[in-house]
Amino acid sequence: MSQVMDFDSLRQAMADNYEQPEGPARNTRAERLLVEAEKLNIPLAVIEALGHQLKVYNYSSEKDKMFVPFARLLRMWDERPEDFDEYEAHSLHWVFKWMSAGMLGQPHIPLASMEKWLGEMEHRYRLAGHSERAVRSSEFSVAAHVGDLARAERAYASWLAADRDEMADCHACELHDQGWWQAHKGEDEQALELWRPVLEGEYVCAHEPHAVLAASLLPLLRLGRHDDARAHHLRGFRLVRAMESMRSSYAYHVEFCALSGNEARGLELLAERPAYFTDSGEPRSKLDFLAVVALLMDLLVERGLGERTVPGPAGREWTARELAVHAREEALSLAARFDARNGTSYVSERTRERMDRRPLVDRLPLGVRTPRPAPVAAPPPLAPAALERDLPALLAEARRLSDALHPGAMDAWAAVACAAEAGELEPRDRADLADHEALSRGREGAELFERAAELYLAADDPGEALAARARAAFVRALTGRPEEALETVTGLREQVLALFEEGGTGVRQTASVLVGRARILMHRLQEGEGSAQAAEEAVRELLAFAEPHTAEVRLASRAAEARSMLGELAAGAGNVEAAAELLARAAEEYVAAGLPWFAVEHEARLAQIARQVGDAETAERAARGALEHGQGLLEPVGQAQLHLQLAEVLGASGRFAEAAEHALESAHWADEAGEGPTLGAWARHQLGGFLLQLGRFAEAAEVLESALPDLTAETHGDGAIVQTQWWLGDCHTELGEHRAAAERWLQAAEIARHWPKQRDHAMLAHLAAEALGRADLDAEAARAYARAGELWRELGNTHGLVRALRARAWLAAGEETGPDAARDLMAQALQECASAAESAQDDETRDRLVVELGNTHRQFGDLIARSVGDDPDGEVLRTAFEEALTHVTEAISVFASLGAGALDFRTGAELAAGWLEADLGRPAAASARARAVLSAYENYGDTDGGSETAGARRAEAERMLELMEAQPDR
Repeated sequence: MSQVMDFDSLRQAMADNYEQPEGPARNTRAERLLVEAEKLNIPLAVIEALGHQLKVYNYSSEKDKMFVPFARLLRMWDERPEDFDEYEAHSLHWVFKWMSAGMLGQPHIPLASMEKWLGEMEHRYRLAGHSERAVRSSEFSVAAHVGDLARAERAYASWLAADRDEMADCHACELHDQGWWQAHKGEDEQALELWRPVLEGEYVCAHEPHAVLAASLLPLLRLGRHDDARAHHLRGFRLVRAMESMRSSYAYHVEFCALSGNEARGLELLAERPAYFTDSGEPRSKLDFLAVVALLMDLLVERGLGERTVPGPAGREWTARELAVHAREEALSLAARFDARNGTSYVSERTRERMDRRPLVDRLPLGVRTPRPAPVAAPPPLAPAALERDLPALLAEARRLSDALHPGAMDAWAAVACAAEAGELEPRDRADLADHEALSRGREGAELFERAAELYLAADDPGEALAARARAAFVRALTGRPEEALETVTGLREQVLALFEEGGTGVRQTASVLVGRARILMHRLQEGEGSAQAAEEAVRELLAFAEPHTAEVRLASRAAEARSMLGELAAGAGNVEAAAELLARAAEEYVAAGLPWFAVEHEARLAQIARQVGDAETAERAARGALEHGQGLLEPVGQAQLHLQLAEVLGASGRFAEAAEHALESAHWADEAGEGPTLGAWARHQLGGFLLQLGRFAEAAEVLESALPDLTAETHGDGAIVQTQWWLGDCHTELGEHRAAAERWLQAAEIARHWPKQRDHAMLAHLAAEALGRADLDAEAARAYARAGELWRELGNTHGLVRALRARAWLAAGEETGPDAARDLMAQALQECASAAESAQDDETRDRLVVELGNTHRQFGDLIARSVGDDPDGEVLRTAFEEALTHVTEAISVFASLGAGALDFRTGAELAAGWLEADLGRPAAASARARAVLSAYENYGDTDGGSETAGARRAEAERMLELMEAQPDR
C-alpha cells in the first residue's frame, strides 16, 4: 500500500477499505492504515483509524481483536476528550455495546468483568445524557446468555420501557433481538410478528434483514409455514453468504437444511465456508456452527450415510460419522468453557438440545439443486407376502387387481412369485405369473412372453397364448425388429380371428391381438416407416371389435386406447382440433371405466396439443386431470413432467404464483428421479422465471444460479442458457448488484452474437451497458453502448441507436474533456431521429420517432445545462442556459405537434423550460410556462381522468408560480 500523504487521503482509504469484503484481508489493511494515521501527528486521524479498526474487527471472524483499539480509544477520551469531534464522540459511546456483546462471545473474559463493564457503560451513558435503553438491552443479553431468565425478563421489560435515543440500536437490530427472545421462549407467532417490519423492509441495516431471515427459519418450520421458510432460506442465505462475520446466521441456514430433509444442501453450505470450522476469533458463533454441524452429521449417520465423505476442518478427509463425533466434542467443549465462566450449565444444555433436534419435515423442496443423498445400499427386506405364504389369498388378490387393470397388479404377482415354491402353481397360474413378469421387464420381456404363451397352451387357452405372442411381437418392434414383428402379428391376427369365429377364444383375447397389431403399426409410423392408412385401418378394426363390449373393463380399455390412437393419427395429419377431441374422449372413457391411471398419458398429450392451438382452458384442465389421475401411482419422473407441464400452462396465462408451485414440485421430483441435470434444470429455469415475475428477486437468483451449471445447449438449447443469464441480470439489477448484472448480460450476449437474428444480442449489449453505467464503470459502459449502437444500426432500429447515442453523450459529459464529444453524440442522435421520422412508412412509426426526437432535444438541453461545472463564470452560465433553453423549447414544439398523445411529454419539457427561465432571471416567462401547464391539465381532475403524472405536473407548476411571484425580472 502506498504511503498516506494527508488526512483526506487517509479518510478515503478507510472508506474504500470498509467497502471491501469482510475478512482478515480487510482487517490487515485497517491495521496498516492506523500506522499511516500515526505518522500524521493528528489526534483525530488516529481516533478515526482506531474507530475504523473497531468496525472491521467487529464485522469479521476476528472479533477478539477489537478490545485493544477500544481500550486505546477510551483512554484517549478520558485524557483529551477535546480531540474527538462530535461524530467520533458519538461513535465511541456507540461501540460500548459492541464491547458488551463481544465479551459475551469470549469465554476467557470473566463474568465479573462483564458485570463491571455494564456498570461502567451505565455510568458513562448517564454522564453523556443518554437513555438507559442500550444499557438494559446489554444487560438482557448477558442474563439471557447465562440462563438467568428472571433477570432477562426484567431487563427486557426495562429495555422496552426506556426511551429510544441516539444510542439505541437501530430498529432492525432491536426487533431482531426482541424476536429472538420470543422464539427462544417458544412464542414463534409473536417472534414473527416482531420481525415483520424487518422482513418487509420497513427497517433495514447493514446486517438486517440478513440475521432476522436466518433466525426466522426454525420458527417457520415449527409453525408449518413451509413456503415462507423456503423463501426466507433462499433470500437470506444469499445475503449472509459473503459476510464472514455472520457465522451464527449461517449456522441457522445449515440447521434449516438438516431439519427440512435437505441434507445435501447442508453439505454444500459447509463446503462453501471451510474456515468456519476453525476460525477462533469469536467462540460463541463457532459453538453455534459446530452444534448444527453435529446435528447434520448425526442425521446423515441415521440415514445410513455415516461413511460418506463430507466437508470438514482442513487437513484431512472426514466421513459423516467421524465429523459427527468431532463436532459434538468440540461444541460441548466450547459450551463447557462458557458454563465455567458463567457458573451455570445453561449453554451446555441448550447446545445438547440443539444438536439433538429432530427433522420437522421429511423433505421440503427448495427449487435449487439439492439431490437427496442416497443411503448406503442394504439387502432388501423380505416381502411380507413371502413371510405369510398365504398363497391362495395372494393369487386371489393378484387376479383381482389384474382383472381391474390396476397398477398394483405387478407388485401383487411379484408377491405371488416370492411366496410360491416349485410345483405349487397350476399351469394357468404359472402362465399368468410369467406374463406379468414379462410385462415388468419392459423391453427385455420378449422371451418371457413366449414362455407365457407355451404355458397358456398347456393350460388349454390358445387365445391367450396368441395374445402373449402378440405382446412379444410388440416388444421386438420396440427393440429394432419391426418388420419381423409386423409379419408375426399379421399371422397372429388371422389365427385369432379364425379361432374366435370357431368359438375357441373370447373377445378379450382377440382384442389383445388386435391391439398388438395396431400398436406395432403405430410404432412404425412414429419411426417414419409404414403407412398411416394401414395403421388407421388396424386401429378402426380394434375399435369396432371392442366398442360393443365396453361394459367389461379390459374391452373398455381397448376401445379407449383405439380412440387415443386415432387422436395421434389426426395430430400427425395436422388436424389438431380432431386430435384434441379424440384424446379428450379417450381420457373420459378411461375415467368412466374406473381406469383413471390410463388417462394420464392421454391427458398430458391433450394438454400439449391444446397449447399448440392456443386453447389454454383445455390445456389447463387436461394437465390438472393428468396430475390428479396419476396421484400416488406415477414414478417420480412422471410427476416431474406433469408438474412442469402444468407450470408452463399456468405461466403462459400469467398465473405465476401457482406456476411457481408446480415448477418447484417438478424440480423436486426430477431430483428424486435422478433427472436433476436434465429435466430438473429446465424446471429450475422455469421456476426462476416465475419467481422473477412475482418480484421475488433474491429467490429467483438463487434458483437460476442453481440451474445454470446444468443447462446445456445440447439438452436444453442455447436459448435457455441465454434466457437464464438474462433473467439473472434482471435479478441482480433489482437487488442493486449492477456489476454482476452486467456480467450476466455480457455472457448472454456472447452466445446470442452467433444467432442469425441479432435483436437479442443488441438488447443484451444495451442492458449490459446500462448496468456498467450504474456500477460506475463509465469507460466500460461507453464501449458497450457503442457496440449496442452498432447492432441497433445494423438492425435498422432507430430507437435503440438513439438511446445508445444519448447514453454515450451523458457518459462523455462526465469526463474532463467530454463536453464537445457529448454534444457531437447528442447531435448525431437528433440527426438519426429526424431522418428516420421523415422516411417513416406509417403514422404510428412516425409518431414514435417524433417522441424520440422530442426526448432527445429535451435531454440535449439538460446535458448542456448540467455541463457548466460547479462554479462557472456568470456569462458562461447564461450562455449555456440560453442554449439549453433553445433545445427544451424545440422539444416542446415537437411534442405539441403530436397533440394530446404527447401531453405529459410536452408539459414535462414546459416545466424544464420554466426552471431555465427562472435561472436566467426571467420569472415572468417562467410563470407563463407554469400557467401553460396548469391550463393543459385543467380538465384532468382527480376524479375524472386525472393521473399521477398530471397531479405531479400541476403541483410542480403551482410551486413554480409561488416562487416566481416574489422575484423581479433581471
